[in-house]
Amino acid sequence: MTYPRFSLNRLAAAFVAAFALSVLFLAATAANATKITEVTSPGGIKAWLVQEPSIPMLALEISFRGGSALDPGGKEGLANLLSGVLDEGAGELDSQAFQERLEDLAISLSFDSGRDSFGGSLRTLTKNRDEAFRLLGLALTQPRFDQEPVDRIRGQIIAGIVRQRENPNRLAGRLFFETAFAGHPYANPTRGTVESVSNVTADDLRRFVKRRFARDNLIIGAVGDITPEELGLLLDSALGGLPAKAEPFEVPDFMPADTDETLILRKDIPQSVVMFGMPGIKRDDPNYFAAVLLNHVLGGGSFSSRLYTEIREKRGLAYSVYSSVYPLENSGLIIGGVGSANARVAESLALVREQFADIAENAISEAELEAAKTFITGSFPLSLNSNARIARTLVVLQDFDLGIDYLDRRAGIIDAVTIGDIRRMADRLFDSGNMLTVIVGDPEGVEGREIEVGG
Repeated sequence: MTYPRFSLNRLAAAFVAAFALSVLFLAATAANATKITEVTSPGGIKAWLVQEPSIPMLALEISFRGGSALDPGGKEGLANLLSGVLDEGAGELDSQAFQERLEDLAISLSFDSGRDSFGGSLRTLTKNRDEAFRLLGLALTQPRFDQEPVDRIRGQIIAGIVRQRENPNRLAGRLFFETAFAGHPYANPTRGTVESVSNVTADDLRRFVKRRFARDNLIIGAVGDITPEELGLLLDSALGGLPAKAEPFEVPDFMPADTDETLILRKDIPQSVVMFGMPGIKRDDPNYFAAVLLNHVLGGGSFSSRLYTEIREKRGLAYSVYSSVYPLENSGLIIGGVGSANARVAESLALVREQFADIAENAISEAELEAAKTFITGSFPLSLNSNARIARTLVVLQDFDLGIDYLDRRAGIIDAVTIGDIRRMADRLFDSGNMLTVIVGDPEGVEGREIEVGG
């Protein structure tokens, strides 16, 4: 979670020259394999690095395994609150002094939490990197959690939760996860509720830091103007004070029930928001890309997908429609959505089911598979359009143990997927015909269980 605190004009001025230089590097990255170097600091901290000495800047992404799924009962939103207060004072610097130091040197430092991990992002000009790493290290090893900033950020989060109580997309997402993962930590709202966030204390924040922030639980990706030797020394200076080992934790594997159920949360709004889904696939599944390619044809290919073509383009029933592969550390979903006028929700959903049934029975054609391969292979390098995104990709590669040569192998893995693989995946994911559906709005002609959401 990030709140804007520093002057955008100052940050823009500091980075504009570096950005201009980075365009050439990013264009090259899109066209060529990226050379990744594994770095081990003198103190034993590991990181993956992509060097680019012609750009006077550095992007660093870090991730600690274990996120909001570990929030204690009654204190959901703890990890999210921590992400907002971690840079609100550390060591000898109170909140104002810490933020002024970041602003004076045009250093961007932010933290975020997800269900499975807690992350940090650092961007700095090369000339300021020593101080940038020092501030990062202070935030992770000596956070202050003074009362004023904790209460201020808590108030911002609670105000946001209250505002989102009437947001149909937020409501649909929350109800979907509460139902799909009932009894599992993934069911809990990552931002918490008004009551649960109010229950979090500074001691709770300190316990999270003590239990999760450790060197054996840390993943690091870096991109920019730095050598492996320089990076190693900076990592030791910033992160060497972290404990060697995190406390053991376990989030159980859980696959959502294969159920056919429709839940309706009535709202007096002209258009309904619909989320639908079913059990999916985890990222470490060897057939992961068969699911990705299949879904691209079904609903992930934007203007070219079957759902878009049938529901929006041909009939104009919906203003948006999609499906996606949604892997989690301990589970997986095929999840999608459609937004439609209340009078057209029933027809839109019928067409979604029709397309799912067709995929289950007939899979996709060879031509569709080849087109999906071309798109998925060709679009990936273009997504690496900033140093920060490349650094984030380095973290993902390590998190899922994909291998340091994965970027070189990825196109070959995708190309090796056969139509037989696709048909087996279609049977696996869509054969039951079941679909959990959540509707927020006032749909006409749709039967389902009426429900309310609190918090």
